[in-house]
Amino acid sequence: MTRTARFALDPAFTVGTVDPRLFGSFVEHLGRCVYTGIFEPDHPTADEAGLRQDVLELVRELGVTAIRYPGGNFVSGYKWEDSVGPAEERPRRLDLAWRTTESNRFGLSEYIAFLKKVGPQAEPMMAVNLGTRGVAEAIELQEYANHPAGTELSDRRIAHGDKDPFGIRLWCLGNEMDGPWQTGHKTAEEYGRLAAETARAMRQIDKHVELVACGSSGQGMDTFAEWEAKVLQETYDLVDYISLHAYYEEHDGDRDSFLASAVDMESFIENVVATCDHVGARLKSKKKINLSFDEWNVWYMSRTDAEVSALDWPQAPRLLEDVYSVTDAVVFGSLLIALLRHADRVTVACLAQLVNVIAPIMTEPGGPAWRQTTFFPFAAASRYGRGEVLDVRVSGPTYDTKRHGTADLLHATAVRAEDGTVTVFAVNRSQTESVPLEVALHGMQLGEVVEHSVLADADPDARNTLADPERVAPHQVTGTVLEGGTLKTTLEPLSWNVIRLG
Repeated sequence: MTRTARFALDPAFTVGTVDPRLFGSFVEHLGRCVYTGIFEPDHPTADEAGLRQDVLELVRELGVTAIRYPGGNFVSGYKWEDSVGPAEERPRRLDLAWRTTESNRFGLSEYIAFLKKVGPQAEPMMAVNLGTRGVAEAIELQEYANHPAGTELSDRRIAHGDKDPFGIRLWCLGNEMDGPWQTGHKTAEEYGRLAAETARAMRQIDKHVELVACGSSGQGMDTFAEWEAKVLQETYDLVDYISLHAYYEEHDGDRDSFLASAVDMESFIENVVATCDHVGARLKSKKKINLSFDEWNVWYMSRTDAEVSALDWPQAPRLLEDVYSVTDAVVFGSLLIALLRHADRVTVACLAQLVNVIAPIMTEPGGPAWRQTTFFPFAAASRYGRGEVLDVRVSGPTYDTKRHGTADLLHATAVRAEDGTVTVFAVNRSQTESVPLEVALHGMQLGEVVEHSVLADADPDARNTLADPERVAPHQVTGTVLEGGTLKTTLEPLSWNVIRLG
């Protein structure tokens, strides 16, 4: 019998306040994310702008906030001018990143219109091309998008039908510029100088813009940490965030290691924080650089190179359409827990991506849209993970993994809302054993278990598909109780749990 896992919650001991941007997502011109994903003019549910209303409903239910656009690797060959003006006059271009042809039928104005229809919580997060372009193109895009009127570029926007400025506050200075796969790949010194020059120019237009510098594309990069240090040496006083990207998959049937993927994610976050603060100390700056984890997910990347290299410039092919299992969703939920546990410094995060491409929402051209297994943890975290993250220190059973060393079987966090209610998010990483859990509640007026929702299944490889779109869904658990100021429950094997206390 697995021994009991325990932790205590006290409102006097907090990590930080959750920024709504932690529940961001990502729309890239890749595969079917845009075309036949969010945008399909001939679809039965399409509105007058060609947006799929069945997808819009699911995006709202998912609860995403900031939506990063238009890439991703795509942005390093992106000419923003191609994406504005009459759609029928926009040029078709080769996209070197994904070996496809881009029609530009969906562009900047359509992106902003999409965000407005998602709702007021959906904020633009725009990336500029620092791969094949530079300072001039970045500030021209900024002027077109944000200046009210009276200049050639702002008046061009108005002539294109958008009288009101787009009001884009959050900007990414390029994408993964440390990666040799990136069109226009640069050294840290080259990128740092270019990012600094671009940041200075963008702040000349608007000193209030928020800017994200490119960090490492992963903790495993040969240049990791050195890259961040050199880039921040050039940009520290000019940017607000540095980016992190991480994807996880099961390797060679090693599911125990896969289930502990968040151990690596938390290490990545803590190492980047340490690097940022070291540079800040060296510069004698009181400023703190926050983290933008603007690409994260479960992604079976080992299949991708062969998939992309086989393409011969098609338009919107089926690419990176991973179909997620219950196991994938439990790992995904654990990654969400890792982000929440570092909410003091991770203040932007973008699930990559939103529709069809390694996404929580899938569609069929001309057909239905449905929720993947990963949809459920994200929707629950976005809905109930708002407020103060409480400090959680788990004491309990551990297990050994090949890739990540010793890991806790229980991975957990808790968030206290403004009204005093508390939500515990917990993952049991054991594939075979239930884990008893006791949580001591100090200094909080909590009297009942409102709900205990679980995502788990007798078949850990169960998936939602076109043929069976509702095969997997969370279920309710009974028997979770509050007794004498202690929460007591048992977590099913390989499960994602949402326990709401009121």
